[in-house]
Amino acid sequence: MAKKRAREADGATEAPDKMVEDSDSSDDEDFDMVNVDFEWFNFNEKVDFHGTKNLLRQLFDVDASLFDVSALTDLILSQSSIGSTVKTDGEESDPFAFVTALNIQEHRQKKPIGQIIEYLSEKAKANQSLSPIPGLLTSGKHVGLILSERLINMPSDIAPPLYTMLIDEIKDAVEDKEPYEFTHYLIVSKTYHEIESTLDVEERKKKKGKQDATLYYFHPEDEVLQKHAVAYGSYPFTKTDDGVADSKRAFQEMGVMPMGSMILIEASKFADAIGAVGEYLNAPS
Repeated sequence: MAKKRAREADGATEAPDKMVEDSDSSDDEDFDMVNVDFEWFNFNEKVDFHGTKNLLRQLFDVDASLFDVSALTDLILSQSSIGSTVKTDGEESDPFAFVTALNIQEHRQKKPIGQIIEYLSEKAKANQSLSPIPGLLTSGKHVGLILSERLINMPSDIAPPLYTMLIDEIKDAVEDKEPYEFTHYLIVSKTYHEIESTLDVEERKKKKGKQDATLYYFHPEDEVLQKHAVAYGSYPFTKTDDGVADSKRAFQEMGVMPMGSMILIEASKFADAIGAVGEYLNAPS
């Protein structure tokens, strides 16, 4: 049995075990309950390459082509005891979610990490709220780069156990003298705005809609994590255009414009931040 599943069975982690789907929008119909068992596993180089790579592409969105995503995937899979995948059909199936932490200083000479350092530094320099990040990335300090992504319809309450297990694994690795004693954690994530669509031009002119300045979160836990951050903020993707927004159109008259985001948290405050995430996402509705 995989390590993650064994921990769950021992009661160390309470994981969500079902999703609910409405099979009919009518109020006259009963809800169909669909039980889905989520299993937590270590990364497996033999089966997780394509699934992890696809999730990384989703995380970096249109800018994924700026990185050697295959090499980044290989690096993540090579440290199988740090981080987790979430699956629903056994270890041989594709992951629906993952989280990992990479030591930026330890791997800075490797191509994918060098690319990410350069990319994140340039994005942070253009946003005053992210100003501490470029200097930190070149300071020689051991910064943990946290990459986490999940399929869009995965329930957000899988996030607390993912992060809790990550904290435990990093603690164990430090006790074993492995290079995971971080000063900070840098979480790479995504946000979005709803914007006026470039489609239906005449209709848009009549209604004179304006861009919605409200910031939304693909990962609800990010809104909690940033409250514990030294620095946080969003940045536009390099390859973003109006066509991207229309391709991700959420409503009839609005497009979705995704953006990258960074959240920098001191290592000493990370466990409390994850605890707050758990309280927020598991709070009774």
